[in-house]
Amino acid sequence: MTRIDAKFAELKAQGKKAFVAYVMAGDPDYETSLEVVKGLPGAGVDIIELGLPFTDPMADGPTIQLAGQRALDGGMTLQRTLDLATEFRKTDDTTPIVLMGYYNPIYNRGVDRFLADAKAAGIDGLIVVDLPPEEDAELCLPAQAAGLNFIRLATPTTDDKRLPRVLQNTSGFVYYVSITGITGAAEAQATDVGPEVARIKAATDLPVIVGFGINSPEKSRAIASVADGAVVGSAIVSQIGAGKPPAEVLAFVKSLADGAHSA
Repeated sequence: MTRIDAKFAELKAQGKKAFVAYVMAGDPDYETSLEVVKGLPGAGVDIIELGLPFTDPMADGPTIQLAGQRALDGGMTLQRTLDLATEFRKTDDTTPIVLMGYYNPIYNRGVDRFLADAKAAGIDGLIVVDLPPEEDAELCLPAQAAGLNFIRLATPTTDDKRLPRVLQNTSGFVYYVSITGITGAAEAQATDVGPEVARIKAATDLPVIVGFGINSPEKSRAIASVADGAVVGSAIVSQIGAGKPPAEVLAFVKSLADGAHSA
């Protein structure tokens, strides 16, 4: 059982929904980023999604693109991202960390070496948005063999024919993308999301977490009420991008977490 599996079992026993927060590793700099990440569990975050900076983030909107660019400009690399996770693990051995990014930096490092390093750094799961199920032998299956969850995205365009393929080797949870398009582009609507979550849950026992387009405590609560939890990324990253100090960022995160937990 991974930390992700353990966290969902714990939340289920408590009758609570999950709150997942995304931040870009190294944004705006390594030290500030580490301070924010270390503060996330205390702000009510159940699972941390740690963005891996990349030069061509095709699924990301301007907010997260800019965060990645700030991180890269500050010297952030795959190794520094793993270093940040290692540092976090010195004081927190229970909060799951999902590394979210693109395949190129992983491929460049070499899959076997990357998986060993990620496991040693305390990474629990991977979301690699540009590797479809047809490429499972490339990273998904080796990751699962190494003890890491491989989390797949389902979207409004994932029809009933495609869904079984998407779910086939997914573990940890299913990430349902609530809108068609890039991150931060539109607001999620619980009335649209609810039936889609139900459709996915009919095909899998995994928790279904909804992300994209959640930017307030009210929206977090509404989305969590029709799913197993909510993910917020762009709204948090925009606070960091605006230069808010970590304490203010974490206060905002806590309001979003409280929203999801009250669902």
